[in-house]
Amino acid sequence: MQRHYDIVNQRLVEKSDGRCPITVFVNPDENEKKYLVGELKLDEHTLLSALDPDELSRLEFEPEHAAIIFKRPRNYSGAEQFLFKVSSAGGFLFKERLILVVPDDIALFDGMEFTRLYSPAGLILRLISRTIVRFREHLKVISMISDELQDKIYSAMENKQLINMFTLQKSLVYYVNALNSNGALIEKLRNSAAKIGFSAEEIDFLDDILIENGQCYKQADIYANILASLMDARVSIVSNNLNVLIKTLTIITICIMLPTLVVSVFSMNVKIPIDQHPHAFWMIMAMAFASVICVMVFWRFKKW
Repeated sequence: MQRHYDIVNQRLVEKSDGRCPITVFVNPDENEKKYLVGELKLDEHTLLSALDPDELSRLEFEPEHAAIIFKRPRNYSGAEQFLFKVSSAGGFLFKERLILVVPDDIALFDGMEFTRLYSPAGLILRLISRTIVRFREHLKVISMISDELQDKIYSAMENKQLINMFTLQKSLVYYVNALNSNGALIEKLRNSAAKIGFSAEEIDFLDDILIENGQCYKQADIYANILASLMDARVSIVSNNLNVLIKTLTIITICIMLPTLVVSVFSMNVKIPIDQHPHAFWMIMAMAFASVICVMVFWRFKKW
């Protein structure tokens, strides 16, 4: 599927004209891949890298264009069970044209105003900047989910919350690696700014992007380290909660067992000393109750 855009009055406008300077290919089919490789001379391996979620960010120069592969966060859905994934996207920057290749149909330009655009090269920088914003938003969501799971772990006695925590930790590892890879790409773009043809304003914007990506990377790394360092403590909390429950059940079992023993002894089909006493029933109940009190006093004395 293709979408075409043009820059009109420094704004990005979607059009139906295939001759527009900006074209987005969403999960291109075989015919579109043949067009990109055959007509536009895109490297086939680089094109497939833009669709590979495990590919690292990088910058490559071809005779007629520059190939930019960068990482971006995927849209989260509840079916993924707290697993936040990343995917790749490719930008193939020609002198007066930009080809974008993404593996899934996403609102690539929604949620942020793409204004003050002067060239397709500036658009690829805006996309990388927006990617950093998306990473930061997802990190806030991960932090909120982590706090909520932590509150549940304080009273949990099963592994469900721990498994969700491990999944969040795995997501943060993906994000840290993606942001680190994007950071290397941005530095290479900055060093190759003259070769690509960035304007002075775009170079200043590139410096800002480099700083923002570094801050986002540090934030993700801190979250990942906190989750990893406290995971053993959270496992201990769940184990301790289970031990407290077993202890409580043991106390209840013993407290029930002793009065049951007392009543059972007096219920045997033999002659007992107080069988003719008018208050024999209440005396037996008093002995059963006293046995419970004795167990509780002994338990507290031992500080069990």
